[in-house]
Amino acid sequence: MSTPVAPSSLSSFDLIGVGAPIMDLVATVPESFLAHTSGDKGGSVNISPDEIARLIALLPAPPALTPGGSAANTTFNAARLGLRTTFLGKLGGDTTAHTYRARFASGGVDTQRYKHSPHPNARCLILTTPDAQRTMRTELGAVFSFSPDEVSPADFAGCRLAHVEGYIVFNRALADAVLTSARAAGCRVSLDVASFEIVRMARDWLLAQLATGLDLVVANEDEIRELFPDLPANTPEDYAAHARRLADFGGTAAVKLGKDGAWVARGTELHRIEPVIVSDAIDSNGAGDAWAAGFLSTYLRGLPLTMCGTVASILGAETVRHMGPVIPDHHWDHVASRAKSFLASHGH
Repeated sequence: MSTPVAPSSLSSFDLIGVGAPIMDLVATVPESFLAHTSGDKGGSVNISPDEIARLIALLPAPPALTPGGSAANTTFNAARLGLRTTFLGKLGGDTTAHTYRARFASGGVDTQRYKHSPHPNARCLILTTPDAQRTMRTELGAVFSFSPDEVSPADFAGCRLAHVEGYIVFNRALADAVLTSARAAGCRVSLDVASFEIVRMARDWLLAQLATGLDLVVANEDEIRELFPDLPANTPEDYAAHARRLADFGGTAAVKLGKDGAWVARGTELHRIEPVIVSDAIDSNGAGDAWAAGFLSTYLRGLPLTMCGTVASILGAETVRHMGPVIPDHHWDHVASRAKSFLASHGH
């Protein structure tokens, strides 16, 4: 069974995020717009440069640009909460890549472990419908050229925990290289499953990684249903069994239920995390990533799972109140103070 990751003065970084440094193109669209693209609503599908250009041309208004990527969003918010963070991913060679790197540096994320490519930077068109659901269509660009040969244990040296986004499993050899290198460097591994399409494509791989050992796994209700299809999933209470089964592999399990809160489990522990109620949600993009940042920022300080879940919910709830995957700077001080006040009120 895994134990909480206690702070260490011997490491250079508390957290290294691993994934795709993607520039998000965020657009609000009517439900009918989704008929222009293939794939399921609410999912993530890789598309060609021609296809993303076609969709952008059909938008009712130009999209807003904001740095994104699942593990990148988590890493950025974790840095804002005071963790020492760095990131492993492949940037392009264009102005989009330069803008992306500068934004992360300004947020306190170390940028020395990025890989570089002459190709255009990766982009993700995020289509947000009136129900605040986001549907993602991604052009990988430079990320597509990220080779397993570019990854080694040296990339993880001095890092306590690697937070890996499930999207890298689209490149199975790269995913294997990342997890093997992280483990070889003595770095513990956290995995955000990221998408139900990932589970459909790579369920056996995910189960094998769980059996090998993952310190923390984060999944939402869609993803966990795909992973454990034999378990009931009709009410929020049903997902307690999903969290328990996930934790039975030996790590910490976090099953997010959106507006219904979450379940977290480790060993014999099982906790229901009550949701933070939001009446003005406009965009779910990045909420799960922010939730993971809140959880990890508390978890890596060795605090109880209930506190990890509560801080996670505070960040996730604030994110849905804004367009784009990252809480705007002018709202950040308020939400960070709220999280810190909660911890202080509980003696931490």
